[in-house]
Order: sequence, then structure tokens, then C-alpha cells
Amino acid sequence: MRRCTVQKTVQLLVLKLAQKLALNWGLVLGLGLTLMLVPLLPAAPSWATNAMAPTMFVVEGGDVGVVDVKVVDVGVVEHLRVKVPAQARQAWLEAERGSWEPWLADQPDFLDRELLWDPDREEGTLLIRWRSRAAWKAIPSEEIEAVQQRFEQLARAATGSEADQPFPLLFEGELQPQ
Repeated sequence: MRRCTVQKTVQLLVLKLAQKLALNWGLVLGLGLTLMLVPLLPAAPSWATNAMAPTMFVVEGGDVGVVDVKVVDVGVVEHLRVKVPAQARQAWLEAERGSWEPWLADQPDFLDRELLWDPDREEGTLLIRWRSRAAWKAIPSEEIEAVQQRFEQLARAATGSEADQPFPLLFEGELQPQ
């Protein structure tokens, strides 16, 4: 299952449609150009917006022409900040890919994750979207600790550091989507 933004979802749907219908690439490029211009359109007026929970599109399917798009509500965003020195940025990303990324993908209420890096502060920011706060908080702490230990093991190997936490946690909180 791939989780993505609205723009990515539309791009994937256009590509799948083009493959299924065997359209020529000129038409596909024209549609792609149109999709690139969509973000430049003005925002919808306030009367046209619906006061509903923030949503996310989830695209499922691996076969050409088989696409299932689901709209899911985002219940809570886990917000973390960690210290990531510039010279260790790649090691941080590799440790994340080898530990948290596969574990999160197996969590039924996990929706999406963004990894951001601030070069001025040398900090990584993680925004992890969950279907509900209750589901996120119900994950056993022993499970979280096991994944964290794996992360730290990979981080120490990649950085050559002997510190218990090569990328110390600076902030932990949660955000409510609006």
C-alpha cells in the first residue's frame, strides 16, 4: 500500500489510466502538465469548503490498471524533533529506513510519515500521521522500545558513534489536523 498526497494520487491515476488505455505519450505529457498547474489555481472560497476532518488519499494496488483509492481521516500527527548533525544526515535517514519505516508500514493505523531536515539548526523533524490518537497510544511501549533499539544500533553503525543515542530526541508532541 502506498500513501500519498492528493497531487501524487492524481498523478498515479493518470499514469495508470494512460497505461491501461495505451494512450500516446503526448497526451500523457499534456495531462501531466495540467496536473503541475493545478497547485497554481486559487484556493476555493470559504463557502465552498467543507468543515470536515482532514483527509488523506491512500492508493493501493500493484498491477497496471488496478488502483483502489481510499479517503481516510487523519486523527493525529505525532511530532518529533531530533538532533541530526549535517555530517550524519545520511546515517539518520538510513537508520530510519532500516528500523522505523518497515515497522510503521506494518501498523494498521499508520497513515503517512514525513522526514524533514533543518540545516540551520541541524535538526530532523518527523511528522507521523495516525488514523486515531487512541490507536497510536495503544501500541505497547515494549514494541516501540524494540524498534528504537534497532534504530540506535543502525545509527551507531552508520555514524561510528558509541553514544547511546546518536540522534537524541529534542522534542516530542502531537498536532491536531485542522
